[in-house]
Amino acid sequence: MPPSEAIDGARGPAFAARITHARQKGDRSGLARMLIAALAVLAAVTFAASIMTGAADASLGNVLGWLAGQTPADQALSMRDRIIILDIRLPRAVLGMLVGAALAVSGVVMQGLFRNPLADPGLVGVSSGASLGAVLLIVLGSTTFGPVFALFGFYALPLGAFCGGFATTMLLYRISTRSGRTSVATMLLAGIALGALANAVTGVLVFVADDKQLRDLTFWGLGSLAGANWTKIFAAGPIILLSLGVVPFLARGLNAVTLGEAAAFHMGVPVQRLKNIAIFSVAAATGASVAVSGGIGFVGIVVPHLLRLVIGPDHRYLLPASALLGGTMLIFADMLARTIVSPAELPIGIITAFVGAPFFLWVLLRGRSNMGL
Repeated sequence: MPPSEAIDGARGPAFAARITHARQKGDRSGLARMLIAALAVLAAVTFAASIMTGAADASLGNVLGWLAGQTPADQALSMRDRIIILDIRLPRAVLGMLVGAALAVSGVVMQGLFRNPLADPGLVGVSSGASLGAVLLIVLGSTTFGPVFALFGFYALPLGAFCGGFATTMLLYRISTRSGRTSVATMLLAGIALGALANAVTGVLVFVADDKQLRDLTFWGLGSLAGANWTKIFAAGPIILLSLGVVPFLARGLNAVTLGEAAAFHMGVPVQRLKNIAIFSVAAATGASVAVSGGIGFVGIVVPHLLRLVIGPDHRYLLPASALLGGTMLIFADMLARTIVSPAELPIGIITAFVGAPFFLWVLLRGRSNMGL
């Protein structure tokens, strides 16, 4: 008899039935693989559309011809297209894919770790803590944190955001968890309080900032990809990619934790190590994302729920699908932000909030009886 079945029998028929039901509910592997393939194609199409969309009529065909050595007759137009696409739109699309994937995957991991559908870096204060860490370095970088910038260079800002997000996540987990159980109501209230405290300290720093620092802090309120460039990608990209590369190895453990930490422990899952790696990965991905894009909310709660409705709660498929859909949704939101009021630009956080806030209310009302709210 397999060890898992022996444990199921030892814990009683009700417990075994619970695990069997969970397995059956998550057994949509064929559909999940097809959806992941479709999402990969959709992500590629959206990525290409983002490069071709904007106020300027830059031609992607001209740039591809330029790269292939087929220089157009109008050299000036070709050079303009090259600058617009390769130096402005391409890094913006790459950053949108990275940030969207990071926020969506962070939402999946937090929801699995806390075992509730409302956990999200933006809603429970993690993004606010990461913003505070970045703002601290921006405002005090020339004085108190000067040695940090001297040591880490352009990696200093993602590092500061990571430290802020990590501290907030750890504090939130300790406040909302008692005797191995996480209270949803406590987590939400503690997240609101920690987010408000972080925003208050951020407000004080903004108040004392000079004009140049205020310009650097402008996009933090609602988030934007307008400042995307290759330097930011090289600074935050490795951190995000490393975090995204780690979390698939947590999938089986997160599946077990959804049945309870005690059950996961008896199934052979190193629960405490799983928590530490999950919290560290979420803080790194969220911190790096906030450092380069500001606070973009609701991606981490909308994407996982949409996918769970289709492929179920199996994290083996939910994590890669969330990364693809999160990146695609953020790129699409950025395209809308650039074109709705063209040639001006809306903060991308406004668009994600318009979609995410009603969706969050729907999730809250739909599941309040099960969550004890």
